Amino acid sequence: MKTVLAGAVALMALVSAHSAMADQLNVVCSNEQPWCDLMAQNFKIDTGIDAAIVRKSTGEVLAQLRAEKGNPKVDVWWGGTGDPHIIAANEDLTQATGVDVSGLLGWAQNMTEMTGGRAVGVHVGLLGLIYNRDLLAEKGLPAPACWRDLAKPEYKGEIQVANPNSSGTAYTEIATLVQLFGEDEAFKLLAEIGANVNQYTKSGSAPVKATGRGETAIGVGFMQDMIKLKKEGFPVEIVAPCEGTGYELGAVSVVKDTPNLDAAKKWVEYVISAKGQSPGLEVGIYTIPSNPDTKVDPEAPVMSSIKLIDYNFATYGASETRERLLSRWEKDVKDAGGALEN
Repeated sequence: MKTVLAGAVALMALVSAHSAMADQLNVVCSNEQPWCDLMAQNFKIDTGIDAAIVRKSTGEVLAQLRAEKGNPKVDVWWGGTGDPHIIAANEDLTQATGVDVSGLLGWAQNMTEMTGGRAVGVHVGLLGLIYNRDLLAEKGLPAPACWRDLAKPEYKGEIQVANPNSSGTAYTEIATLVQLFGEDEAFKLLAEIGANVNQYTKSGSAPVKATGRGETAIGVGFMQDMIKLKKEGFPVEIVAPCEGTGYELGAVSVVKDTPNLDAAKKWVEYVISAKGQSPGLEVGIYTIPSNPDTKVDPEAPVMSSIKLIDYNFATYGASETRERLLSRWEKDVKDAGGALEN
């Protein structure tokens, strides 16, 4: 009798442990922290699954997935620029989600097709410039209107951008300029801009926030972050560069060999649903969502109103292209102006 009872207790413990594992999820998030936290909270309320969430920039996540290949510590990667998600898919670091994307906008479905089902588009973010009106007026500086303006000598020490090794935003900038001007001309321009850079930050949104606070006159980043600052009353203006600009296809991916596949798929289904995406407005998320039924702010950027390049995600989302461009940035740009790193 004792043997049977002990066996029953052991079985119940095993079932309980399995259930606990199934009801929790490890998520690495490359969106803004408030959005990471709110999504995890809402996901738990609606599904009962507890999502332990950690915020990291896309370059950091890609490095982590490479280091943990075959023994992942996270189950799903949500947000951030699409290029590293494409690279992760190409390097077999992620797996097909198996979710239905037929109701999403075309560009989101294209992300799924591009990656063999391993990444799903969740938002679009448009790359732009931001400047602090008060700081420019105080220093008697003109407002920038184009990418080439950032190379003007009067902006020395006045520009802040992110480090492309950690920031998908900054890598998008490099890929954008290469596609606009050709590689050699783009890196010449990046070096000239680098001479004016006061700091290379780890996070892509940090230069935008620093511009709002008046810590730098000009920043490069995604317009959705800029709109948030402007709506909060900061003395900033947003610029779509005159030559044209690039954009990100933010994505979500399931990490290969996750032991929590069912829960990971539920996360993907949730973050591409209108119910999951709409609450972003509560924390100032002004990206262009992939679900057409999602609520959007009237001041959110509209793709058709901006001069956009035909961004080649297949080429610039390839590992070899990224590594080559980052290596060239380290050699030709990083130390051009003696900027600090954060």
